[in-house]
Amino acid sequence: MDKPVNILGIAGSLRHKSYNRSALRAAKRLAPEDATLDIFELNGIPGFNEDEEKNPPAKVAELKKRIREADAVLIVTPEYNYSIPGVLKNAIDWASRPYGDNAWSGKPVAVMGASIGTIGTARAQYHLRQVFVFLNMHPLNQPEVMIGNAAERFDSDGNLTDENSKELIGRLLKNLVTWARRLQSPEPA
Repeated sequence: MDKPVNILGIAGSLRHKSYNRSALRAAKRLAPEDATLDIFELNGIPGFNEDEEKNPPAKVAELKKRIREADAVLIVTPEYNYSIPGVLKNAIDWASRPYGDNAWSGKPVAVMGASIGTIGTARAQYHLRQVFVFLNMHPLNQPEVMIGNAAERFDSDGNLTDENSKELIGRLLKNLVTWARRLQSPEPA
């Protein structure tokens, strides 16, 4: 059997009881047997400052190291004002700089999200996909995991209780593992 695919999970919310942080914890439990899912916390990353990009703060250096060590990335994002949360965009910017030192380049990536609204972070996910183009990331297309009406799908302790959402997350992770292995395979001659 091949070595497990190492997935780096990042939640785009700092709020301790965020549905997206809860969804990421659920994904960790639902990861397939041939994968590991390690979570990186974005708290403590300062605002991006181009003056510091060649000598980044320790937390940023750790983020870039963890991205490079990962075989794939899972981003779990809320939607703020129809788009990507500032804390997530800030982390993305830090890890892509300085020019020519983009830690995201070539990484397989999956995205999912949870929202109290009915469309479950669809707009933020589509904006992220636009960012992935510039970052040279390889997004997984399906299944789309947009957990709408999140207050009905998690219990008071933040545990995902919705079986359909669990099934979609499980499929997403299985497909991400397959996608990462395919992208790691050498091209046939």
